[in-house]
Amino acid sequence: MENQILSELQEIKQLTVLGAKQALTMNDAALLTGLSKSHLYKLVCYKKIPHYKSDGGKLTYFDKQELTAWQLQHRVKTTNEIETEAANYIVTGKNKGGKK
Repeated sequence: MENQILSELQEIKQLTVLGAKQALTMNDAALLTGLSKSHLYKLVCYKKIPHYKSDGGKLTYFDKQELTAWQLQHRVKTTNEIETEAANYIVTGKNKGGKK
């Protein structure tokens, strides 16, 4: 029971510190995104995720806002949004861009 409380307090401490940071380490980024560090390393290696390197190139950092934007870049429309667009297309004969 005591170990569980200490573990939960440590997690709360990490999340509190994470909330105050703008530049994130690999550990911070893994905690924020829920991705494993190995997966983050692969994304960095293939330049699939915005990141920064230290002067010597050993350390990898992430900007919290860029990381959040990266996570949210592929929004999936709701069924209601798709149905509304389809109905509007049928009525007007135009898609959202105004082209036929």
